[in-house]
Amino acid sequence: MASTSPGYGITIRVEGHPSAQPVAEATAAITRAGATITALDVVESLIERVVVDVTCDTINAEHAEEITRSISAHEGLTVRKVSDRTFLLHLGGKLEVQSKVPLKTRDDLSRAYTPGVARICQAIVDDPSDARRLTIKRNTVAVVTDGSAVLGLGNIGPAAALPVMEGKAALFKRFADVDAWPVCLDTQDVDEIVRTVQLIAPVYGGINLEDISAPRCFEVERRLRELLDIPVFHDDQHGTAIVVLAALRNSLKLVKKELSDCKIVMSGAGAAGTAIARLLTISGATNIIAFDTKGAIHSGTQTEDPMRRWFIDNCNPTNFTGSLSEGMKGADIFIGVSAANILSESDVASMGRDSIVFALANPDPEIDPTIARKYAAVVATGRSDQPNQINNVLAFPGIFRGLLDANAHKITDELLVATAEAIAACVSPEQLNTSFIVPSVFDPNVVKEVAAAVKKNV
Repeated sequence: MASTSPGYGITIRVEGHPSAQPVAEATAAITRAGATITALDVVESLIERVVVDVTCDTINAEHAEEITRSISAHEGLTVRKVSDRTFLLHLGGKLEVQSKVPLKTRDDLSRAYTPGVARICQAIVDDPSDARRLTIKRNTVAVVTDGSAVLGLGNIGPAAALPVMEGKAALFKRFADVDAWPVCLDTQDVDEIVRTVQLIAPVYGGINLEDISAPRCFEVERRLRELLDIPVFHDDQHGTAIVVLAALRNSLKLVKKELSDCKIVMSGAGAAGTAIARLLTISGATNIIAFDTKGAIHSGTQTEDPMRRWFIDNCNPTNFTGSLSEGMKGADIFIGVSAANILSESDVASMGRDSIVFALANPDPEIDPTIARKYAAVVATGRSDQPNQINNVLAFPGIFRGLLDANAHKITDELLVATAEAIAACVSPEQLNTSFIVPSVFDPNVVKEVAAAVKKNV
């Protein structure tokens, strides 16, 4: 059975006569259904009834409904209410704006707003660089999306993308004290996206592009980097690539292999796959075979996509044209940024000695990690309920902290590699093992070390 997750946590309010033993019966039903009980609270205990709140983690929405039905079907028990804990967390949104200065007196108003603020405006007119010193610009990032490639949900549009962008902004604040704000654009036209971001850029010290579908995301990033004097970072590409490189560096230490000697099979040639392959190549990888939905990308692949063309020009040195299963034979490393359950147990079993499997499709990876661990020395996923989570939050907060502090204007490949090395180094030799190849996202040293690496390499 798949793992339960706090992302599908519910609280069920159950009522029953004491003789029906509502506490025991409700908890037994939930446990039998495979959920994980995390809290139990008796709300009322009277002669004629007992009311209890049982909080549990379930596998998915269907599983939560199944559990509720099983309790309702129990004679003597009534389900009064079911609360979805994730929906409760999102009620009213996850962000707010707070003033950093007091506004309690006329004196406060006179300095924070009119007439005093006019002097600040004039100072910026006289010296435009003062905008960074005298406004929010020096600590503010725009999280920009068009809603075309949101998580594993696809093209759901800007309004439905907003909860994800809110979450991203909350992560910026929590981990790096960066003030980020969602900018969800109601257009998927490259020219309109570029022009809109260019127009709002004066407010921000950096631009974080998020969940824009390939190949448009590549052009949006390229053009904005040419137009703006502030750093532009596409997290789906570069954030993922950085954390993969960091995790791979530590994994290779465990299996005592060199990146340059490894046969790497990659499933997925979109934004993340392309960025990962580029960063691995820069770092010394020489044998990457990439697969998209049509199969292996090789010299005979017909494509107008510049990123596919990059794979043709820089990867697959033996011009392999077989299937994914055939490509897996003897491979040292598998990296998946594609779709669920595309690998079989025999595929992983056919890999080389001390293999490494990064199955990063979300929410369901390319292969069940429990099965992969039967054969691979190191297994990583994108899931928080599995060891070795490849999580972009290890990268982007510290990267923007460093970029903003350094008043940086551009992002280079050397900077990306340096941040990956900084993340990898946060796992000490004493800590490093097959279930701990990257640091915890809650390790406070990660942001500090990544920011320091950025400032050293801008």
